[in-house]
Amino acid sequence: MKWGLIGASTIASAHMIGAIRAQTGNTVEAVLSSDATRAREFAARHDIPHADTDLAVLLGRSQIDAVYISTTNEKHFAQAMAAIAAGKHVLCEKPLAMTVADARTMVEAARAAGLVFATNHHLRCSGAHRAAKAAIAEGRIGDVLSMRVFHAVMLPEKLRGWRIDNPAAGGGVIPDITVHDADTVRFYLDEDPQRVVAQALTSGLGKGVEDSVMSVWTMPSGIMVQSHESFTHPFAGSGLEIHGSKGSIFARNVMTQLPTGRVTLVTAEGERDLAYDSYDLYEFALAEFNRAVAGHGRPAADGIDGVKSLAVAMAVREAALSGRAVDADYGGY
Repeated sequence: MKWGLIGASTIASAHMIGAIRAQTGNTVEAVLSSDATRAREFAARHDIPHADTDLAVLLGRSQIDAVYISTTNEKHFAQAMAAIAAGKHVLCEKPLAMTVADARTMVEAARAAGLVFATNHHLRCSGAHRAAKAAIAEGRIGDVLSMRVFHAVMLPEKLRGWRIDNPAAGGGVIPDITVHDADTVRFYLDEDPQRVVAQALTSGLGKGVEDSVMSVWTMPSGIMVQSHESFTHPFAGSGLEIHGSKGSIFARNVMTQLPTGRVTLVTAEGERDLAYDSYDLYEFALAEFNRAVAGHGRPAADGIDGVKSLAVAMAVREAALSGRAVDADYGGY
């Protein structure tokens, strides 16, 4: 499969180019940036044949089969729709769009065109998370009662920019991190959050956008989920806890792009660490995407997963702004 990169981004450079090239027969053919110098330098640094500044030019390259979109959030919708119209499969960064309606439109357009559309939710690809989910499915903690996600970090300076000061571009910790945690919770519990309450604030970094949020989600089954995301916590660590009627799982330092962390099962019999496979999360996601394009299964996180994680994040933001409980609106999904 031959790829075009829409966005000369940090994540493309650090993770996605290598993950694409790790797949048999996959190459990166072109990169797009609105800044011609950035496009040329990015292409030269990563040995990419073409550096484009015009989306139509990149999409007009007949050799390109799929695109990876990692531009700022407000650009995703138009770029994805153009790629779909050009007959390209799409792997899009989260959040898919600025509204649930736009995200759904993207997904349905790809479906109608017979194209694969996926969301780059990497956390569900982690061996640590998959081992913890398997333990739950095996009944090792009994009936799940509650879940806590803590994903409060210090946002690296190189990633700040629009994330901390540009609401028009989709800045703020809710579209940046809460959306990931929403997908992770859905992955674990196999159900969608129904109602949320939340409080958000600016605690040192945000300028016109929130940089910290805490929320509580009620699941249809009655499971309660507590979630905490922040850009301002340098030493908090990240992870999650799942508590059941017969045991608990504690996963530490697993809300990351790296295959790291410790997963501990605690029951009446004591504590034991769960073994898990360690591999590159993005390579896993790209392998699943390739399989889906070949007609075998679905991506690790498909478009509907992206719509639903966005819907939860939108509900959290509305609840924080309004001070009331908000039902998540999944746009008909």
